Amino acid sequence: MSRVGKKPVQIPPKATVSYKDRTISVKGEKGTLSRSIHSSVDLKIEDSQITVIPLSNDKTCIALQGLTRSLVANLLTGVSTGFSRLLEINGIGYRAEVSGKQIVFNLGYSHPINFDLPDGISAEISKKNVITLTGIDKELLGHTAAAIRSLRPPEPYKGKGIKYAEERIQRKAGKTGTK
Repeated sequence: MSRVGKKPVQIPPKATVSYKDRTISVKGEKGTLSRSIHSSVDLKIEDSQITVIPLSNDKTCIALQGLTRSLVANLLTGVSTGFSRLLEINGIGYRAEVSGKQIVFNLGYSHPINFDLPDGISAEISKKNVITLTGIDKELLGHTAAAIRSLRPPEPYKGKGIKYAEERIQRKAGKTGTK
């Protein structure tokens, strides 16, 4: 049984929620998000709480109950406070700069890489090596951060590349030459 799915989601005071035709729309001070709800679960909105109810008692419906509850909670958190993700650039000469809706990376290749930010995601760069991505859609923010990381993933010998701030790189020992 899903313990996460049984917990109700609190609606923040400045957020408005509408649910019709299996689509939930959430409007808050940061923006508006909407998402379609799977046909195996249903939402019940009352007393500034949203409860996810499975329509049957089989395993997939119970799993979808927890998933839907997490997705709805992410919608409400996104429109009220927003999400952010930190990326670090490690390496000599590796740097990035924001120009409009684009980030220009110099990552040791023979050319700079221009990365277009999707709508709803903004970037800020501090100290030339820490990128802060912010947005209201957690899923889009994660995809954007993963796409930026894939431009130059961190390598295990010197740790050069783009990594998440909380990521820990498993370092390997280099060559040990004996004479």
